[in-house]
Amino acid sequence: MDLGSNNDANIKAKALAEVLERYAGTEGALIPILQEAQEIYGYLPGEVMREIARKLKIPFSQVYGVATFYTQFHLKPRGRNIIRVCQGTACHVRGGARLLEAISAALGIGKNETTADGRFTLETVACLGSCGLAPVMMINEETYGRLAPEKIPAILEKY
Repeated sequence: MDLGSNNDANIKAKALAEVLERYAGTEGALIPILQEAQEIYGYLPGEVMREIARKLKIPFSQVYGVATFYTQFHLKPRGRNIIRVCQGTACHVRGGARLLEAISAALGIGKNETTADGRFTLETVACLGSCGLAPVMMINEETYGRLAPEKIPAILEKY
């Protein structure tokens, strides 16, 4: 597997091999293996999923099916900063769509895309549980509420 610089790729491949060895013979280990593989690589490259399928002696389609079913798994590299924009009812009513448009315009990316420099990934979520602060977004673990599109550039500058 050549995923990154040779040294980096070797370190990651060794870490994945250790995960696979630790779970060897464990029934129902696919999800924890995928979780740990994603921790190692930052996402689930096709080559990594093929290696997992080979080691578990299961079809690649089964690994791929699980990875695409659960939203916690990502098949493309993600940005260093994950922006989650709430699209729940309260946020929608209070301008969540305009907020998403402003972020998208500021970064030059759409929903579920990552900036070319790998700085940001933009996602939407059904609810962030902060309805009283609507419209709301999170960047990594930081919540921003009562937002207006004109506040977006200053917030993004912090990252």
